[in-house]
Amino acid sequence: MEAFARRIKGDVFARLSRVIDPELGRSVTDLGMVTDILVEASPDGPDRIGGADRPVFDVTVYVELTIEGCPLTRTIAERIDAAVSSYSKAILRPHQEVSSMSRDKLTALVDQLKAERRANPFTKAGSRTRIFAIASGKGGVGKSSVAANLAATFAALGYDTAAIDADIYGFSLPGLFGVDSRPTNLNGMLMPVTAWGVKLISIGMFAGSERAILWRGPRLQRSLEQFLTDVWWGEPDVLVLDLAPGTGDMAISVAQALPNAELVVVTTPQPSASDVAVRSGLVALQVPMRVRGVVENMSWYDHRGERLHIFGEGGGRRVADQLSRDLDRPVPLLAQLPLDTALREAGEGGRPAVLDAEGGLADTPMAAAFEGLARNLMA
Repeated sequence: MEAFARRIKGDVFARLSRVIDPELGRSVTDLGMVTDILVEASPDGPDRIGGADRPVFDVTVYVELTIEGCPLTRTIAERIDAAVSSYSKAILRPHQEVSSMSRDKLTALVDQLKAERRANPFTKAGSRTRIFAIASGKGGVGKSSVAANLAATFAALGYDTAAIDADIYGFSLPGLFGVDSRPTNLNGMLMPVTAWGVKLISIGMFAGSERAILWRGPRLQRSLEQFLTDVWWGEPDVLVLDLAPGTGDMAISVAQALPNAELVVVTTPQPSASDVAVRSGLVALQVPMRVRGVVENMSWYDHRGERLHIFGEGGGRRVADQLSRDLDRPVPLLAQLPLDTALREAGEGGRPAVLDAEGGLADTPMAAAFEGLARNLMA
């Protein structure tokens, strides 16, 4: 029985190596969070399941969390218990003894993670992250709603998704995702806040939505650099950036920091919006950024079976055609999104409108439109 217990200990450790810390994206064993495993034969004796006696063991996993009060403690604990209790060669009753890492151990871990990253992780060789920068020529066209719902759609489709609120003056992603907490500070390295499956960072998480941000030039650019390099993102499949309207400092900073980003221009149908939207796309003439396409928002409103074009028609097509001519390469009209009051109502409630209450894609025309847009972008 003692030899069997030693074998179980090794098997359990191997199983725990597949338990991933949801913030750091590494296994709990690689991170040094599992310090010991104690396997003891249960005094209750074997259980008879499926016509055979199986030995019963109490398994205690000693876990050191990165910080006391880690916000995802419960998630980690549930994953560890599931890894232990699903063992097939014996009946294992999981227990945990939880503590926090010492300051020296935590410092060493953070130093190791920083050394592995060293710089902007999204521009390093071999990065597989697709980056979509959502831009508009002017405010009021629903750019942030498009960015939030697109990110939520990617997550619901199974992509590891991150989002940066790069609209420093008009940050809105925390509200659209229902986030009112701050990122966890892990010895100088920030953990993004996860909501509806999306890893988020926004200046609004630090400043409070009631305070004005008056940043210009170098300080503005430094805020983006910090979001990219001081936050532990792991290796997401998709990064969505919600840019400030227009072609100001932040748009140029994004293009310089993320030359592999793909620009998605959001407009509404009327000429006053579409004419200005072209300028956002033309940023690509000044910096190395590919214009992936155009999204026309608020294209129509369905009212009692009638499709009303409240803001006119054709703005998205005009922007796509003009950018195709000016950039001398095809810029497609990726999607036309309807005007839907659900988009506002859900956003004000802190849940992206494309999602149902469980976080899956809703069975609505709006969700279907965003799913098509997401799949189009990843094609």
